[in-house]
Amino acid sequence: MTHPHPHPHPHPHTHTHTHTPAPSPWITRFSALIPAGRQVLDLACGQGRHARYLQAQGLQVTGVDRDGAALQSLQSDTAGEWLQADIENGAWPLEGRLFDAVVVTNYLWRPLWPRILASVAPGGLLLYETFAQGNEAYGKPSRPDFLLQPGELLQVCAGWSVIAYEAGLLRSPERVVQRIAARRPRGESPLPATPLP
Repeated sequence: MTHPHPHPHPHPHTHTHTHTPAPSPWITRFSALIPAGRQVLDLACGQGRHARYLQAQGLQVTGVDRDGAALQSLQSDTAGEWLQADIENGAWPLEGRLFDAVVVTNYLWRPLWPRILASVAPGGLLLYETFAQGNEAYGKPSRPDFLLQPGELLQVCAGWSVIAYEAGLLRSPERVVQRIAARRPRGESPLPATPLP
């Protein structure tokens, strides 16, 4: 008996899908701009809530995380490329590689900004969403190291074509975030306007 679609998994002993939280509406909205078959990097992918969603959209996903157990569950039932790496203390595992889109959520390690931006191919997308200053009033993370400063994502993406940017309080759970969808310039010529999803 074959199951061509791994979602949901037919075998009751697997626990991989039951606890995967829903993908972020920001990611689901703007990943619609990535043509099917393209290469996407999900950085600090964790349990793979976005990796699985992106794969279901017909995208080729590379996920990086330091949690080997989380990656093992992704390896066991998806066709993506899963790399275990401590990107804060170890070598960058994607040297010289470019992706049509890079997705990062609920993760901030400022020394990696140049690496993250350099991983987006010219004309490619950066979809980034994480906690921002003010979140300390609602819970963790509360350390400034892990909270974006006002407008920080806009500063990081200076010179890129910003499709959308939001900052503010989200509910259930209450948290303060910044999120951006930005396209890396192809070269000298300005990009045509992107139709909004």
